Amino acid sequence: MTDRIAWIKEELAGLKETGLFNRIRTIESPQGAWLMVDGRHVLNFCSNNYLGLASHPRVVEAVQNAIRQYGVGPGAVRSIAGTMRLHLDLESRLADFKHVDSTITFQSGFSANIATIPALVGKGDVIYSDELNHASIIDGSRLSGAEILRYKHVDVADLERVIQETAGKYRRAIIITDGVFSMDGDIAPLDEIYKVSSKYDILLMVDDAHGEGVLGEAGRGIVDHFKLNGKVDVEIGTFSKAFGVMGGAVAGNPLVVDWLRQRGRPFLFSSAMTVPDTAACIASIELLTESTELVDRLWDNARYFKAEMKRLGFDTGVSTTPITPVMLGEAPLAQEFSRKLYDSGVFAMPLGFPTVPKGKARIRVMISATHSKADLNKGLEAFSNVGKELGVIA
Repeated sequence: MTDRIAWIKEELAGLKETGLFNRIRTIESPQGAWLMVDGRHVLNFCSNNYLGLASHPRVVEAVQNAIRQYGVGPGAVRSIAGTMRLHLDLESRLADFKHVDSTITFQSGFSANIATIPALVGKGDVIYSDELNHASIIDGSRLSGAEILRYKHVDVADLERVIQETAGKYRRAIIITDGVFSMDGDIAPLDEIYKVSSKYDILLMVDDAHGEGVLGEAGRGIVDHFKLNGKVDVEIGTFSKAFGVMGGAVAGNPLVVDWLRQRGRPFLFSSAMTVPDTAACIASIELLTESTELVDRLWDNARYFKAEMKRLGFDTGVSTTPITPVMLGEAPLAQEFSRKLYDSGVFAMPLGFPTVPKGKARIRVMISATHSKADLNKGLEAFSNVGKELGVIA
């Protein structure tokens, strides 16, 4: 009998040979500025836990109280017997926080995109998509059956060109863009994209996974950042980044939200957010509503680290957010750089193809509000030493 999966062995061998095999490390402590990783106490430059809320005492306490009252699991999908009072409280508080009329929550940001895009467009429709949109947008778009037309990254003129060339060919249309692009840290020109969507009367959707808790007043996101409150039709968000928990949400037009309650497949066919996640999300929103301290500290840390990395001679790309890509080029170099950082007590994982294009491998540093100036200086020293050792900087 032939080995029906021998091809997988060959593919894995190829990944290892080209430096693209992803070796996953194990975390053995709560998320924070420092972690236990594979038995070592190391500085954490990897997590999306922007504000340190993943282990914040008030968030942990809220989870413990909720478990005592509601248990752990929801027991069902939202549409049958899984909608708890906690879910409605979260959706109401999130709507107030984001200054929108309505929200609906999902199990993850990925699920929110998978739910929303196929519910809004299908065969005979068109999606105008930024060429660097997140994998969840790509997958949701493919599942919809709509035609996907890509425009050049954050190029509004090219978006308008594509729209003009295809005018009248489709039943319905939607423009979809990430808010903050997670690999490069740049921001979509949402204000200009909104003008195009209004000009051609096209639905507008933004995935603000890395903008919520980071951009806008008190971290209200990219829509607030551009003062477009109430104007963007669909805003996708996640609780797994700055909010420090797990879950996804759709905010915006109440008609869209009502439609997703009827036709959003992850809402209808997958169990609801768990009690701990839901309670933790509510606590995180409360913390952001009460004070901008964490958001302000995040940006202060990011500005300092980026300026020092550039002074050292590193290429940090086009980022305008706390995401700091350290551009290295080839995947084997990025992997070696990451190993040497780990040996120096800094946890910063390499990113290569297919996460980023071939030839654009990097170390992506994720700065947090929980990092002290001493933490940042330790990281800078490690980057400087490894960079010089490997010939990346002089």
